[in-house]
Amino acid sequence: MADDSTTTIRATFRTREAADLAVEHLVQQHGISRPDIFVQSATDRNTAGSEPSGGDASHEQGARRDAPLEGEIEISADIASGRIDAVQRSLGDAGAIRVSSR
Repeated sequence: MADDSTTTIRATFRTREAADLAVEHLVQQHGISRPDIFVQSATDRNTAGSEPSGGDASHEQGARRDAPLEGEIEISADIASGRIDAVQRSLGDAGAIRVSSR
């Protein structure tokens, strides 16, 4: 009998760029449907991460500071329990600063 249980995995990122990369890893490498992946602030504040990235970091006059850099970004998804290790490695490769599952 196959184990079809799922586990919710959560990962926290300092930049929106890293969180977006992690979402792409989950979709392309692990076949998780994009609507089943949730992206939100890790705190109760609106945030684009805690560090400038992407277009905010490569602005002509240096890093832009008008984005709401108020805290980390969290992504979460339910995954098959047998894939936890592979998904955790992918999230770490994408730049996760914390990964947990429950």
